[in-house]
Amino acid sequence: MFQLGKTIVSEDIIEKDFVCNLSACKGICCVEGEAGAPLDKEETKILEEIYPKVKPFLRQEGIDSIEANGTWVTSDFGELETPLVNHAECAYVIFDDKGTALCAIEEAYNKGIVDWKKPVSCHLYPVRVKDYSEFSAVNYHKWDICDDACSLGAELQVPVYKFVKEALIRKFGENWYMGLEKIAEERK
Repeated sequence: MFQLGKTIVSEDIIEKDFVCNLSACKGICCVEGEAGAPLDKEETKILEEIYPKVKPFLRQEGIDSIEANGTWVTSDFGELETPLVNHAECAYVIFDDKGTALCAIEEAYNKGIVDWKKPVSCHLYPVRVKDYSEFSAVNYHKWDICDDACSLGAELQVPVYKFVKEALIRKFGENWYMGLEKIAEERK
């Protein structure tokens, strides 16, 4: 691990390779798991504001979950997250004609209907950020359902930090990312 500003960053971010391979995994990370996508407090307000614009993109199951539970929920551990459908997929998940899970929020964003891409935790994946009072921990989350993404990343020689560049800049800023690039180059 190394320190970069007020973050402690796992070496895996610069050492491991990763490129999402939706044709192989079908977006299963949005379907499996034990909780919804982690949210920042500010993101809960955004979800409330954009829900009417995103609603037409959602499946009925997602609408039902959101209207029963809210646009966001608080977990048993006090963490903010997206609601789920049947304790499985994120309520904002939709499926294309090939059965690949996609994000309804991102679909609305891509069509210019909303100006928010999706929760930053989703955008950052496979990077997970845990905020503490004095610093944020920036870690690579290894999940066996992403083995194809690791293989594709290795084949294309794309390290995790480059794959999630836009999301890291969104979360930490351009200067932070340039510092990360410098550290990665020095460690080659």
